[in-house]
Amino acid sequence: MTVLIDADVTDVIGHVPRRLFGSFVEHMGRGVYTGIYEPGHPAADERGFRRDVLDLVRELGPSVVRYPGGNFVSGYRWEDGVGPADRRPVRLDPAWHSVESNQFGLHEFMQWAQAADVEPMYALNLGTRGIQEAMDVLEYCNHPGGTTLSEQRRANGADRPFQIRLWCLGNEMDGPWQIGHKTADEYGRLAAETARAMRMIDPGLELVVAGSSSAQMPTFGSWERTVLRHTAALVDHISLHAYYQEIDGDTDSYLASAAALDGYIRATAGIIDETLANLRLDKKIGISVDEWNSWDLRRWNDVDSARLAAEGWQQRPRIIEDTYTVTDAVVVGSLLSCLLRNVDRVSMANQAQLVNVIAPIRSEPGGPSWRQTIFHPFRLAAASARGSSLRLTVNGARIHTTQHGEVDIVDAAATVDSGHCAVFLTNRATASATEVRFCVRGADMSLADAWTIATPDGLTRHATNTAESQPVQPTRLAGVTAASHHGGTTITAILPPLSWTVLRLGGRDA
Repeated sequence: MTVLIDADVTDVIGHVPRRLFGSFVEHMGRGVYTGIYEPGHPAADERGFRRDVLDLVRELGPSVVRYPGGNFVSGYRWEDGVGPADRRPVRLDPAWHSVESNQFGLHEFMQWAQAADVEPMYALNLGTRGIQEAMDVLEYCNHPGGTTLSEQRRANGADRPFQIRLWCLGNEMDGPWQIGHKTADEYGRLAAETARAMRMIDPGLELVVAGSSSAQMPTFGSWERTVLRHTAALVDHISLHAYYQEIDGDTDSYLASAAALDGYIRATAGIIDETLANLRLDKKIGISVDEWNSWDLRRWNDVDSARLAAEGWQQRPRIIEDTYTVTDAVVVGSLLSCLLRNVDRVSMANQAQLVNVIAPIRSEPGGPSWRQTIFHPFRLAAASARGSSLRLTVNGARIHTTQHGEVDIVDAAATVDSGHCAVFLTNRATASATEVRFCVRGADMSLADAWTIATPDGLTRHATNTAESQPVQPTRLAGVTAASHHGGTTITAILPPLSWTVLRLGGRDA
């Protein structure tokens, strides 16, 4: 079975934004406490940041991190997390049935973001709070000094303003589970007035308005149209959230999750265009996929939520600490490829979340940290995808899936930058290898390296990484060849069954 993929270095979809490789830290479970922050841990620095986790975050390579939620933010009082730690209040967090100590707050996050070399993306509470609180935290963060709130920030140890440019106007306000859940009209008007007030303080902000929590929401489409009717003139991005899981052993559909994300993105893009045309607005609104991942929601609904209710209110409970498999890693790789194919519309994306909570990085209190299987496709994509995303033509076998219809047996994306090319290939065939011939015109290239994530020898597609053993690692893909022809190059590779592969090419004169 051979799949033919054609590309031309001049036929580009759009520039690859560095924000495409973002992540997410929420006050949820052990995402913060015993995740990125654990005073007293042997690897903790003087600020309580786990240096072992920081090292893994830098290796992973996220560009922007969304904080502090998530559902948590819709009941959060930002003032609780500033000032002397011993005076900060302890609060109930109804979103995750937890107790929040507030020992990690705004200043700690900004210090951590600087240490991790990531751009901060700050989410506002538009569930229980609103316009005034948004104006207050913006003034606290970004005004140089001379006002009560900016001087409070300086007194709390940050003489220079934080200069946060990227702000989320609430979180998943379409969801009945959300604290302060609103109708589209209620939320759209509040988001518009909040955006207008924030721009009076700082016109240069980038604002993300909350779109749908999933494509399966009954209000998807109507929610976006109504919210954008209120906010389109005032915001720069609209969010969409997307999580995927294997249901009842339907592996083929799970491996085709990128087809669902493709459709979700294109449908949202169409609604944006329709609404802008109706409003006669000549501007671009990007799509912020600021929550996406593989997530077994049944575990949360059937196990974790029931356990929390039975055990009562706790600090940093263990919730949705999914252990990821080889199959999950392949799906995550294909979702990254999907984002690359949609850079003409997707302005940023945040894998949810970063540590412990459905995360590429796991850690234990007082103990080790390690890379989950899904760590590896994210790291390789973030390190390899540069420049522009190429438009590809794929010809070859297709498979039928129950949930998504027919899909290509090989899912593909590619980028090109200054004579270098990266090709991202998902083999959805679960039982057989697939030959791929990738022909790129307009460049004479040689193979630099090839890495694949597949089932390790002697294990199954359910193989996982643990603190004691990490069998799922990228391995060199052997037997890849490169041949020049008439100003182009053809790369031939045999993809292992159920695998995600990166081919990295360089100019022959490089």
